[in-house]
Amino acid sequence: MDTDLSDLLALLDLTPLDDDLFQGESRNIVGPRIFGGQVIAQALVAAARTVPARTAHSLQAYFLRPGDAREPVLYRVERIRDGGTFSTRRVVAEQRGRPIFDFAASFHNAEDGPAHQTAEHGAPDPDGLADEQTVTAEFLKDEDISENFRAALLRRKPVEIRPVTRRHPLRPEKAEPIRQVWLRAAGEAGDDPLIHQALLAYVSDHSLMGTALLPHGITFLDRDMQVASLDHTLWFHRPVRLDDWLFYDMESPIATGARGFNRGQVFNRAGELVASVCQEGLMRKA
Repeated sequence: MDTDLSDLLALLDLTPLDDDLFQGESRNIVGPRIFGGQVIAQALVAAARTVPARTAHSLQAYFLRPGDAREPVLYRVERIRDGGTFSTRRVVAEQRGRPIFDFAASFHNAEDGPAHQTAEHGAPDPDGLADEQTVTAEFLKDEDISENFRAALLRRKPVEIRPVTRRHPLRPEKAEPIRQVWLRAAGEAGDDPLIHQALLAYVSDHSLMGTALLPHGITFLDRDMQVASLDHTLWFHRPVRLDDWLFYDMESPIATGARGFNRGQVFNRAGELVASVCQEGLMRKA
């Protein structure tokens, strides 16, 4: 299903049911199961609504059960602690009375302190790269596939993605476990810092698990593989805006025991490291 930025922003506009209870709508983005990035982003918004004047600096999430994209999600917030400069929240996402997702986030007052950065990205300029849909369309032009499947692979997304390396979505070749993309919101996202953090949380789940699949020449589309995110951790180092280009540099240093470990660094166009990501996912023969 096509998803525009306005659709995603609507998903982030949670309905308050009580002081610590929120409802988020769902959308069929990648199939009947809820896209993990959607639940991460909505849980972050739910937690932040109970923490005025502080900004999230880290979050950690566990995917417990597949979510149903046809039903709304309830987010129950637990106020763990409010200290002098930090606040901690736990959020449990539920459908049909059962938890599907467990989430914790820490919020911090802005303050000064020692600063350094060792990482550099050295990425090619995004203006010289084609967007993901254009690249995919070129690969699919001679493929004998159904129009519904073609439309699903070419669906519009709320975030524009420009891959550094072009890869055929249906004919994967074994490659080094490295994936690099430029990304930005496909439209105006406003000035609310929380919304920009939530947008990054949403898109940080896109392509990350696929990095661990690259050395094995497999994709999410392989029917003999069961692939699913197990957990997701995100640190916000600096203020972030999704209406300007961000470079997402991903790698998978190890896969073992039917689990693939992935990590990523997110840089703004000035080369500043704005966020770091880690994720482990299931890689199992179905």
